[in-house]
Amino acid sequence: MYLESSYKIRDKYLRTDMLPTMFCPGCGIGSVLQFTLRSIEELGWKQDEVVWVSGIGCSSRVPGYVNFDGLHTTHGRALAFATGIKMANPDLKVVVFAGDGDMSAIGGNHFIHAIRRNLDVTVILINNFTYGMTGGQVAPTALKGLKGTTAPYGNFENPFDISQLAVAAGANYVARWSVFNYVQGMNSIKKALQKKGFSLVEFLSPCPVSFGRRNRMKTAPELIRWYQKITVPISKAKKMSPEELEGKVIIGEFVDRDRPSLDEEYERYKERAKKLMGWEE
Repeated sequence: MYLESSYKIRDKYLRTDMLPTMFCPGCGIGSVLQFTLRSIEELGWKQDEVVWVSGIGCSSRVPGYVNFDGLHTTHGRALAFATGIKMANPDLKVVVFAGDGDMSAIGGNHFIHAIRRNLDVTVILINNFTYGMTGGQVAPTALKGLKGTTAPYGNFENPFDISQLAVAAGANYVARWSVFNYVQGMNSIKKALQKKGFSLVEFLSPCPVSFGRRNRMKTAPELIRWYQKITVPISKAKKMSPEELEGKVIIGEFVDRDRPSLDEEYERYKERAKKLMGWEE
């Protein structure tokens, strides 16, 4: 039954002429893509209602493989393009597929202000702690001690907690899981897709080639076991001290609220302007 469902989703939602993908063996991006497509299928959304947007990076190649309208944009600028799409046609459902380097480094300012404005988009963020496409440099999300080509003796910088950054900036929905948490991950994606305003679902995703082999974890199973070791459910984390949480990553749903979205605020703004200028019909 599950296999039949997988074939159905593949044939319906993927551009089969673009397969196979460029993702390395053991990469978690394909898993997150499947979670997202299954969520769209279960919600019953039509393909012409959804637009996919991405920047540059391994995960940003996803819109090229799915049979939806989409934009593959410049590095870090996916949310700028998504803003234009959503404000031009608020009825469209916009999904931004991004990597941790793309979204939290060069795209960090766009990320913060899209949340501040409460842009009505869903960001599916792949966090593998590295720039997998361009040589294995450590990303801004990399935990202290992790190795990369730019930190061969271990990362010494403080990492961004991108989910907590989104909470603080005002996102309406934020959750983080590893690709191992597929049930929770799919449930969060479905919630995020239906949430009005800015929503973020972050996934810790294995990158055996660029990240794993530099950190003595050369296979996806090794990385998954490591994720199980370093992740702490939010309910348990609340009872732990800062010292106990050092080097850990908290997973779960961080916020679920309902602030007015940017397009809703803009419609109110236009009505106010018409009234003040005497342009009401």
